[in-house]
Amino acid sequence: MKKFNFRKVLDGLTASSPGGSSGGGSGGGSGASGGSVHPGGTAGAAGTPRDEIQETLTSDYFQICKTVRHGFPYLPTALAFDPVQKILAIGTRTGAIRILGRPGVDCYCQHESGAAVLQLQFLINEGALVSASADDALHLWNLRQKRPAILHSLKFNRERITYCHLPFQSKWLYVGTERGNTHIVNIESFILSGYVIMWNKAIELSTKTHPGPVVHLSDSPRDEGKLLIGYENGTVVLWDLRSKRADLRAYYDEAIHSVAWHHEGKQFMCSHSDGSLTLWNLKSPNRPFQTTIPHGKIQRDGKKPESCKPILKVEYKTCKNSEPFVIFSGGLSYDKACRRPSLTIMHGKAITVLEMDHPIVDFLTLCETPYPNEFQEPYAVVVLLEKDLIVVDLTQSNFPIFENPYPIDIHESPVTCTEYFADCPPDLIPVLYSVGAKHKKQGYSNKEWPISGGAWNLGAQTYPEIIITGHADGSVKFWDASAITLQMLYKLKTSKVFEKQKLGEGKATAEIVEEDPFAVQMMYWCPESRIFCVAGVSAYVVVYRFSKHEVNTEIASLEVRLQYEVEDIITPEPEIIPPFPDASSQLPSLKSLSGSTNTVACEGTMKDSIPCLSVKNRPVRMPPGYQADLVIQLVWVDGEPPQQISSLAVNSAYGLVAFGNCNGLAVVDFMQKTVLLSMGTLELYGSSDPYQRQPRSPRKSKQFAADNFCMRGLSNFYPDLTKRIRTSYQSLTELSDSPVSLELERCKSPTSDHVNGHCTSPTSQSCSSGKRLSSADVSKANRRGPGRPPFRKAQSAACMEISLPVTTEGYISRRAMLQQLHGISTFSHDERHYTAHTWMNKENRENSFSRSRSSSVSSIDRDSKEAITALYFMESFARKNDSAVSPCLWVGTGLGMVLILSLNLPASDDLRQSEPVMVSPSGTVLTLKGAVLTFACLDCMGTLTHPPYEVWRDPHSADEGEKTRKRKLVMHSPSSSQDMGDHQFAVICSEKQAKVFSLPSQTCLYVHNITETSFLLRADVVTLCNSVCLACFCANGHIMTLSLPSLRPLLDINYLPVTDMRIARTFCFTNEGQALYLSSPTEIQRLTYSQEMCDNLQDMLGDLFTPVETPEAQNRGFLKGLFGGSGQAFDREELFGEATAGKASRSLAQHIPGSGGIEGVRGAAGGVIGDLTRARIALDERGQKLGELDERTASMMASAEAFSKHAHEVMLKYKDKKWYQF
Repeated sequence: MKKFNFRKVLDGLTASSPGGSSGGGSGGGSGASGGSVHPGGTAGAAGTPRDEIQETLTSDYFQICKTVRHGFPYLPTALAFDPVQKILAIGTRTGAIRILGRPGVDCYCQHESGAAVLQLQFLINEGALVSASADDALHLWNLRQKRPAILHSLKFNRERITYCHLPFQSKWLYVGTERGNTHIVNIESFILSGYVIMWNKAIELSTKTHPGPVVHLSDSPRDEGKLLIGYENGTVVLWDLRSKRADLRAYYDEAIHSVAWHHEGKQFMCSHSDGSLTLWNLKSPNRPFQTTIPHGKIQRDGKKPESCKPILKVEYKTCKNSEPFVIFSGGLSYDKACRRPSLTIMHGKAITVLEMDHPIVDFLTLCETPYPNEFQEPYAVVVLLEKDLIVVDLTQSNFPIFENPYPIDIHESPVTCTEYFADCPPDLIPVLYSVGAKHKKQGYSNKEWPISGGAWNLGAQTYPEIIITGHADGSVKFWDASAITLQMLYKLKTSKVFEKQKLGEGKATAEIVEEDPFAVQMMYWCPESRIFCVAGVSAYVVVYRFSKHEVNTEIASLEVRLQYEVEDIITPEPEIIPPFPDASSQLPSLKSLSGSTNTVACEGTMKDSIPCLSVKNRPVRMPPGYQADLVIQLVWVDGEPPQQISSLAVNSAYGLVAFGNCNGLAVVDFMQKTVLLSMGTLELYGSSDPYQRQPRSPRKSKQFAADNFCMRGLSNFYPDLTKRIRTSYQSLTELSDSPVSLELERCKSPTSDHVNGHCTSPTSQSCSSGKRLSSADVSKANRRGPGRPPFRKAQSAACMEISLPVTTEGYISRRAMLQQLHGISTFSHDERHYTAHTWMNKENRENSFSRSRSSSVSSIDRDSKEAITALYFMESFARKNDSAVSPCLWVGTGLGMVLILSLNLPASDDLRQSEPVMVSPSGTVLTLKGAVLTFACLDCMGTLTHPPYEVWRDPHSADEGEKTRKRKLVMHSPSSSQDMGDHQFAVICSEKQAKVFSLPSQTCLYVHNITETSFLLRADVVTLCNSVCLACFCANGHIMTLSLPSLRPLLDINYLPVTDMRIARTFCFTNEGQALYLSSPTEIQRLTYSQEMCDNLQDMLGDLFTPVETPEAQNRGFLKGLFGGSGQAFDREELFGEATAGKASRSLAQHIPGSGGIEGVRGAAGGVIGDLTRARIALDERGQKLGELDERTASMMASAEAFSKHAHEVMLKYKDKKWYQF
């Protein structure tokens, strides 16, 4: 436990230069050196009665590991079910396997190769799974451990795997290949048998063509010694394994997709590419005794029904007391082009078609028995769709579906943002569930979910956790994430406060987003007061209050005019840039709009003072739960659309909501429903602006109708298939040709970047040749600001390149991934694919002012626009000479500036509804390098101080006393003392560095340069083990934690390279060492950076395998045993073993030992089991080496024999010849 003495440290550095900065990070987030001191003021300013703070966190407290993955498996390809263990496995195109059991049992594992999973086969009731992947490898997974691992792999070298089949209670796996051959693998040793069924032996000799790949393998239910092989071209062979010859061959002139047996083993059914089903009898294999095209139209003249789409899979399941079920996917008529993908269930004469929302990947019929030779008695069908998992109840005639207990609908609408709250108030989860339960759908099967295997218990972790996801359709979902599970609690539809857009109205209205105008961009939640706030992509903010009672009321709304005007400017040539004599003369004029006053009518196509969306102006019924209290909308100004909101903060104790964008800041009193402040960022500085703003030369903009630039939906900006980000951090400083070298020199800073020679970061823009513009022209050119289109294309991570087409008419900023990550505005909408658009008008490159911040402050470009990137309400010292804390709003900008606004609230609660709240700049300005990301406040003991909040009360309670009682405010965190002491610490983190300031002296005590070559995507001050730290996620994939207040590096792990915008947009940290991100469009990956949780993770995970007795086979009876099957028992070991079949060629497939055995050793380390396991692995390796040696010896002996034979032949040939006859 290390002690830090501020006074001693500062005394030792009094001679240091105030401008010097230190701290590691030259390695792009490596942060090699410790938190260092930056004396930004007098050294003695930090001297306090308590100058020693004990920091309890050390690097031993931290470790990164993935915990659990939630959601639907992305791009599924394969499905398998264990009917005894009752667990389900799903394979994906990315090489992942998800294994699901009862709720809470959800396991994710990944093939190292990343090859797509072709097929999955459970070793029924054995706790093992075989996967076949697209790189022609078989893998055996051990499911008897909580994190499955591969025990063996077998890589085929000369043949491609197409189909696998493992008979029940057999250790021999049949593997069909693309060449038409069938190989046999011993599951225990994962070694190929010498027994091979070659395609040319299986088909008739007279057949002139290759039968195609093996598409089906199954043993006869009647006789295990008979193997049914289906070939793609329509040939089916019943192979007698004992006699090594074909028992029967059946030919059909349509390609086969799948084959299914009748349980008696006398008939089998095939599905074909023309939409037909053929039923074959083993006694007459010359032709099918029944052919049907279930969805084909019957021709009047008695001809064969017309062909349909292929039936991709058929299952033929028998019932003891009813007709058999024939279930198949596909096979619909071609003339029904608009029909959705369907599953057809034929039961007797009844045909039921179940239409699906997404294409069917695979399906499985769940049966009562695992034995193939008994009545199957199907009870459910599991249908795997491209984006959903459905289970149909077959026991009821209307075939209802089961209610799915898994959180697989995360992606119901694409996720646009996430928030994660650990250790929140315990009453929240039951309250949210009670209001969410009322929205449950009806019509589900009343039976229990059939996938009920595995075991799961709560584990030691008991604190409540809530995840909130915002979506493209405006919906917000609250999830219970406690104890590494996920269950939806409540769904809020934010779009309900607005009028629906009528079709064809798009461009006639002020809507600025064509697709998904209600997409949620940012969320802010105060769990204690239950105030919830949403910022939408159409430049609006909605404040919600929580109530348990339904209410019918009108929605209050405000309109805010957050733009600025620039007065007459004579624009000089770029070579001559004189400073303004009076910097205040060019400050933008304030225009704010409260309510609907001052609304200006539109003149022609010019839109002014109108919001993007229409709030419902009639009483609206609001169900229990979150109810809209206030809607705040930014409005158009002189034909210019409002800019996206880039930061958001709410405080229930103050009754204020603050939000900002690249134009400025707005503060709204949501109790009195009034706008308190609406200012451009420059105005916030007042006279304390540390930089002289200078004009740049904008091009004269073309006047054009506002309709020409309609903001595109978020989904347009992030089509998954269009963008491929490749990391290119060094390219920040690489510049291409540009006409203005002066501007390019000014742009070389950590916060600027360049595309095609244009400086296109949010903090600096390109410059063109100077022109003399009229006041009106300059006003038009500069109103929107330096080169910003109405809706900036937030495409990629800063310092990253994207392979997107860029025309000369528009640019795509490398750093536009975030004006700040909090305000990210792109997401993947995988339902549709869009092409990227460029702005039609050159105005998006028009520029007025340009500046960027550099660490040396020696060469600075000035930019009139400065985005607000972080906001934080807290009780703080606003000025240097303050003696007590007061309500403040901390404001961080994209240029690394930190401003403090003082909030003057009414003295008593009685006056709060009537007396105005005053908001005024304090004059305090602090600086960091890079855009500001987050704030936090520590008290004089180093304890995290939470912002004040109002204790929740129901605004619509039936109890009059509840309504009229005074607001109960909690001003300080319970963990900190009521006496705040005479100083506090402000923690500020930007995308480049972190600083700790002592307040009120404003001395910079510690600074740590987190990264030089990259930038932070997310930073959060979190609690861990009753202490506090700063957690950071860097664009180069590093996860770092820093101690507080000393900013010592505690953890730095290269965890996750940001290959996808989705990760950057959704990554967030929370308390107790937890974090999450969206790993695919459909899945949330949770991880921990706490060593304690890593150690306890084994106890929290579910068990996939539980000991279950295998059901006994039915007694077949004497006569059935005598006449119904083969007379002799079938011994596979005798047929396929090495003694009889010999060894397979080692060049055909390579055995690779897996890591599963090693993990098993770790689990049993130190015990007898561990020793035995190690010995077994060593024996396996020794056996493999001996086998290789044996093969090499045999090869040498064979070549020696061949040489001897040839030598003998030569000797005989020339034995009797004379020398002259040679």
